[in-house]
Amino acid sequence: MLTAFARAFKTPDLRKKLLFTLGIIVIYRIGTHIPIPGVDYRAVQVCIDQASTNTGLFGLVNMFSGGALLQITIFALGIMPYITASIILQLLTVVIPRLEALKKEGQAGTAKITQYTRYLTVALAILQGTGLVATARSGALFQQCQVANQIVPDQSIFTTVVMVITMTAGTACVMWLGELITDRGIGNGMSILMFISIAATFPSALWAIKEQGSLAGGWIEFGTVVAVGLVMIGLVVFVEQAQRRIPVQYAKRMIGRRSYGGTSTYIPLKVNQAGIIPVIFASSLLYIPALIAQFSGGTSDWKAWIERNLAQTDAPTHIVLYFFLIIFFAFFYVAISFNPEEVADNMKKYGGFIPGIRAGRPTAEYLSYVLNRITWPGSLYLGLIALVPTMALAGFGANQNFPFGGTSILIIVGVGLETVKQIESQLQQRNYEGFLR
Repeated sequence: MLTAFARAFKTPDLRKKLLFTLGIIVIYRIGTHIPIPGVDYRAVQVCIDQASTNTGLFGLVNMFSGGALLQITIFALGIMPYITASIILQLLTVVIPRLEALKKEGQAGTAKITQYTRYLTVALAILQGTGLVATARSGALFQQCQVANQIVPDQSIFTTVVMVITMTAGTACVMWLGELITDRGIGNGMSILMFISIAATFPSALWAIKEQGSLAGGWIEFGTVVAVGLVMIGLVVFVEQAQRRIPVQYAKRMIGRRSYGGTSTYIPLKVNQAGIIPVIFASSLLYIPALIAQFSGGTSDWKAWIERNLAQTDAPTHIVLYFFLIIFFAFFYVAISFNPEEVADNMKKYGGFIPGIRAGRPTAEYLSYVLNRITWPGSLYLGLIALVPTMALAGFGANQNFPFGGTSILIIVGVGLETVKQIESQLQQRNYEGFLR
């Protein structure tokens, strides 16, 4: 593996891409530590040191920002607005005929949809930035912190507007950095920045588990968590790479004196066809009631019920709803992202057929049947992986930043595999040996 890395850096153009990607990553990490104007940095650090952060409500966004959210830096929102905008545009493509037509136009249509995604990202950044500033001003960003109300000393309208504009500009800058990596670096830029944001929280989270442990100075808990994490990484790699290959045969055609077709291929249907999207959907949906209860004034029975059953991640009601929402969104996203009828029509148009299955409607029904069967284990796998942090809270006494589980491990493994494949393809064009032997 070290030899493969050495070969990658010996190739001039590949070395430039790798160094450019590393440079953008350094700039991104520097930006996550620069506080925005109007924030008392010392008060923020005092509240963070007291470990009283409300990670149950803001944990997902804080993870995607590499810990910048709770420190209220210029990159506090991270890439979460872009992820949300991309998901919304992807869902609207199925609903709005105009967007569906743009998607079918090829590169020009994709560029137009990307432009819409940028506009929506800025709008969401303004909305989320306003919510974060309001939360910081009220002191609700940190619980049981004596100086929580002193995080934003100047609560004038001008200061608030400057803070929101700064975070919005930071989000636009993060989006630009991600697109630079995609164009001039290695891998998908947004995925790389997401990978770095999550990986940056691993050392502190692991060390916090060690500090909170009581057996042999916390080293037993630390070693157990690392061992469980390695096992989970192996399981996630196995499931993420698993796929059902449906064989497809193309009929031979004679055009003039030449014959075309007659080849055999397959349709790869992944076990986890939906990826990480169902977990993000389920987390976001469960955060909405807790967010409404937090900003509603006074005390009431419904607010107390939400804080007791939905705001607490280890509550039985939260666990059950979270699990079933992941299963529901897994089937929902697969249904809107993979169209068996369109695939069957394309196969029929080019003379392809599945052996033993008639072309047309029978092929679409067969694809739907297979897709539903493999989505069940994929959705159950997502639900179980997402619940690992909650089980860690009870089993190890770990904090809510337990690294090996849920959204973090799925993104780490998925982006890592995709980046390795891209480097491998670059090396195969020159050395024909691959990245990993």
